[in-house]
Amino acid sequence: MAARPGVVNAYPPAWLALREPADAAARSTELVARLRAHLAARRTGTLVVHDLGCGTGSMGRWLAGRLPGPQRWILHDTDPGLLALAVAGVAGVAADGTPVTAEAEHGDVSRLGADRLAGASLVTASALLDLLTAEEVDGLAGACAGAKLPALLTISVVGRVRLDPADPLDADLAAAFDAHQRRVTGGRRLLGPDAPAAAAAAFARRGYAVHVGPSPWRLGPAHADLIAEWLRGWVGAACEQRPELAPRAGRYLRDRLAACAAGRLRVEVGHEDLLAVPPPHGKEDT
Repeated sequence: MAARPGVVNAYPPAWLALREPADAAARSTELVARLRAHLAARRTGTLVVHDLGCGTGSMGRWLAGRLPGPQRWILHDTDPGLLALAVAGVAGVAADGTPVTAEAEHGDVSRLGADRLAGASLVTASALLDLLTAEEVDGLAGACAGAKLPALLTISVVGRVRLDPADPLDADLAAAFDAHQRRVTGGRRLLGPDAPAAAAAAFARRGYAVHVGPSPWRLGPAHADLIAEWLRGWVGAACEQRPELAPRAGRYLRDRLAACAAGRLRVEVGHEDLLAVPPPHGKEDT
């Protein structure tokens, strides 16, 4: 399922709801443990979290309950409707029962600067990096470094897909989909599966300690609705990139959807999570 053209992270709410349990199961809890240790050593008062491209708030719902102490989440998105859902869905309680509040900030997260992050404690995002350009990812790392903030950036595609049982067309569709993820749209060349490595390098250049962890979707018969919707989007994007695949892809999609409905299809979609922890004051190169 692709975002609406030219808009960062503008996904339909139904798709976001469908994928939320898979994202939650996939994210790296090891990186959260590292983040908790970092925040515990530096935290004073309320934890202020900027969640970029928040969608309906799935990252906040997943992470807020894993972090202790009172929290204030600032939710960023270009879609006012998604923001309204996110604010209602994120507010709650932290790991220790203290309150979590949420507020919306409408705007383009690809242009967020260090000045807007002043006074914050953490930057997060989910399924966002691959929708950015190399310049925007570098700008995000620079903004975090300018404000001396850690960043937890999860569920970024890495270009690895495995379907079981395999089909001869799998590889061609996967290559075309990856090329579509790297397309130029609205004058912007998206990073797609190159985004995790670009983000790691951008933070490392600024002296950050960068930790990465795999966060693949592992989907089976219990995820039939998600697999079916993902397949339609995956095949559709591949054919948009390489129209010559369409005649074979029509048969492929029908067969794959039938196997999915019968509980005979398993899919693994590779993602990666990244935690970037700032260096001691005075050692970063912004």
